[in-house]
Amino acid sequence: MNPYVLTILLSSLGLGTVLTFASSHWLLAWMGLEINTLAIIPIMAQQHHPRAIEATTKYFLTQATAAAMILFASTTNAWLMGEWEIHQLSHPLATTTVMLALALKLGLAPVHFWLPEVLQGLELTTGLILSTWQKLAPFALMIQVAPTINSSLLVAIGLLSTLVGGWGGLNQTQLRKIMAYSSIAHLGWMVLILQFAPSLTLLSLSVYIIMTSSAFLTLKTNNALTINTLATSWTKSPTLAALAALVLLSLGGLPPLSGFMPKWLILQELTKQGLPLSATLAAMTALLSLYFYLRLCYALTLTIYPNTLTATAPWRLNFTMITLPLSIITILALGLLPLTPAVTAMLAL
Repeated sequence: MNPYVLTILLSSLGLGTVLTFASSHWLLAWMGLEINTLAIIPIMAQQHHPRAIEATTKYFLTQATAAAMILFASTTNAWLMGEWEIHQLSHPLATTTVMLALALKLGLAPVHFWLPEVLQGLELTTGLILSTWQKLAPFALMIQVAPTINSSLLVAIGLLSTLVGGWGGLNQTQLRKIMAYSSIAHLGWMVLILQFAPSLTLLSLSVYIIMTSSAFLTLKTNNALTINTLATSWTKSPTLAALAALVLLSLGGLPPLSGFMPKWLILQELTKQGLPLSATLAAMTALLSLYFYLRLCYALTLTIYPNTLTATAPWRLNFTMITLPLSIITILALGLLPLTPAVTAMLAL
């Protein structure tokens, strides 16, 4: 893609998200979401591959549906209650419709079916943008409207998403689909705690973005798209393979890695709020996700690729990819747990 065109598209992507962040009026927020969607569509379709075009079409249709639902809900609220402000969303029909629309935008269960299919058709870099940056604007709106939404609905969507995210990833061999189900599970944890401690949702989102970025950049560096190709990673770069296994365990939420921090704090907060059953179910569904992360770790570090490669050995070629972002973000994905006391002190302010 022409670098000037790419610069315009990425700038529009940033503009749409920032516009949604800064808006207190539903129409401005809707405009930001639309700019965001329209900016990423050419980036998704740039490969001109049938799968990429199919993924782009599916993404466009789901995002357009969600945007139409948001517009309908905000108009309904303005008609019935006379308010266009995001914070003043008060009618039950409007709040439920907005929640479902934002769930559709984010890929939360039970409206998650588009996310694995779309992510599977995209290049890894575009998949990274879709899994991280594209979650920010809908989450900003969700945090603002969360106080007016029925807490039982939020807890139900959160638990269902953690269950679907863990269950759906068990039988997958495609890494992009596994990352999609991982995204659904992590978003479920964030929605679960959204009404009780929004600061914990932001912390969880930040840690999720760091860990997912590290995982996607690792897969891109190794040029791995399936579990079988992960087995060649050890020969290419033993250090990166060892660190990638730790990043996957961090995504699974194992101590003493960064991913344990948000899960630990969320379970603690749910217990404080008198929801021990929800906390137990969330912890049980985390075990499902942990299984497929361990499966990836096994393929990555404990297996050798079964076939003799006929192509030029990729580890003998000159490596030209910039690895500084990967290095920094991997360190963050592995070493943030000791900062937990500082984080809890900040959250308490």
